[in-house]
Amino acid sequence: MLNLVFFLITSFSRDVQITLSMVPALVNRGYLWSFLTYMFVHANFNHILFNMIGLFIFGTQVEHEMGSWEFIMFYLVTGFLAGLLSYGIYILSGIQVVALMGASGALYAVMLAFATYYPNARIFIMGIIPMRSVTLVLVYAGIALINQFGGMNSSVAHMTHLGGFVFAFLYFLIRIGRNPLEAWGLKG
Repeated sequence: MLNLVFFLITSFSRDVQITLSMVPALVNRGYLWSFLTYMFVHANFNHILFNMIGLFIFGTQVEHEMGSWEFIMFYLVTGFLAGLLSYGIYILSGIQVVALMGASGALYAVMLAFATYYPNARIFIMGIIPMRSVTLVLVYAGIALINQFGGMNSSVAHMTHLGGFVFAFLYFLIRIGRNPLEAWGLKG
């Protein structure tokens, strides 16, 4: 719901959208709130639509397993850390003027959580291609790695996606006390 409210507010003002997005040059000027608010700002209708569909599909089940308060904390912490990682990469790369926006970092964390709780669940890609949830996470991680480090130029924040996966993995190890690799049958 908060995503929709932010989308409606920022749809009418590009200045507000940029102020709430995570822009390294603005963070350097004190816009520290953007490490949280960027998750709720979306570039366009399709951006918010696909993020919210993913959040609905995976998030409802993960929230059921974690409980509402833990889920909210998980979502915000992993999204915050994914944004912080992206900020660090942008700064190290000399990129100051880029607007990071969207729930994708937190959504990728939720996908990893779903695959940890339900490793054998079948997800139907485009409604027809069955894939185990673990396979989906590994495929998405592979795509993000290739796009991030393979020289692909796009407006998609692949490092934020990877950060979502990494910080969800660490969150499960540290806070939940569960190793996703064991849940997936990849260690043991």
